[in-house]
Amino acid sequence: MNIVTGSSTALITPFKNGKLDEQIYAKLIQRQIDNAIDAVCPVGTTGESATLTHDEHKRCIEIAVEVCKGTKTKVLAGAGSNSTMEAIDIAKHAEACGVDALFSVSPYYNKPSQEGLYQHYKAIASAVRVPFMLYNVPGRTGVDIEPQTVIRLFDDVKNIYGIKEATGSVERTVELLS
Repeated sequence: MNIVTGSSTALITPFKNGKLDEQIYAKLIQRQIDNAIDAVCPVGTTGESATLTHDEHKRCIEIAVEVCKGTKTKVLAGAGSNSTMEAIDIAKHAEACGVDALFSVSPYYNKPSQEGLYQHYKAIASAVRVPFMLYNVPGRTGVDIEPQTVIRLFDDVKNIYGIKEATGSVERTVELLS
């Protein structure tokens, strides 16, 4: 599995007159490439993914792949949703576009159990072959992916290779590393 490593930039999603500003978005990505970033991360929580339409979400991924094509910069695309089926749809689209890897924020608002989180992530990651990263940001989603669930997912789903751990807890990071 060819995982995405190094420094990455969470991209904002620029709008003009109520529409995705594709030209400025492409320029933002090109600026990252010109400054030797290892990976760009379109449509994560910084990219307002929860407020975009599905067409806008997919188009952001398409643009990122187009701009990064032929460069050393990888695309680690957001494929998160509080709906498992919507997240799978986005993940499959992103894989078909040629992303290098995916990451997926935990389901916001729904507050699933740990078993629900396990099943959600297992379904999304199993629907694609590209490397997959969990994204735990309980301050925004209202749900925390507990270490035992993370470990279970790492053990059971072959393409899950990492976690963006945003609890702000050093103890959590140490526990996950051990």
